[in-house]
Amino acid sequence: MNLQPFRHFAHSVVALPLRIYLGGVFLAACLYKIQMPAAFGLSVATYQILPLGLVNLMAVTLPWIELVVGLCLVVGFKARACALCCAGMLVTFIIAISSALYFDLRLSCGCFASAETAEEMSAMTLWRDAIWLLIAVYLVLCPSGHLGIDGLISRKSAKEMQK
Repeated sequence: MNLQPFRHFAHSVVALPLRIYLGGVFLAACLYKIQMPAAFGLSVATYQILPLGLVNLMAVTLPWIELVVGLCLVVGFKARACALCCAGMLVTFIIAISSALYFDLRLSCGCFASAETAEEMSAMTLWRDAIWLLIAVYLVLCPSGHLGIDGLISRKSAKEMQK
């Protein structure tokens, strides 16, 4: 796959705020889930997609993955790999939300707050996640780490190789 059009430095400049924004979204999403894993587990269970034996595993591990991926995106460390991980999670979330909407399940998405405090899921929830998915795909295609830790590491490596 030819990614030359995405190699221009301007894409790194455009990708920087998108990378920080998407990282912030995942950081904001993980906070409630880390603090209240039981409530998040209940949200996961209400989708009726996972076997009950996997609900707790998902409720405990997903928020920490979101935390690591969000932090890495914000600081620009392994940005493309983290954007790919975000894209994978977002595809999964879109499938779950689509399923819940199709079966007319009346629930909140459980993304940022418990079911009691969050608003009910709608097509807007689906569109929101689709836009985030587009941002994640753009970040996968762009070398957005030039303006982050990845860029510092690659510049340092290049200087050392010149010596």
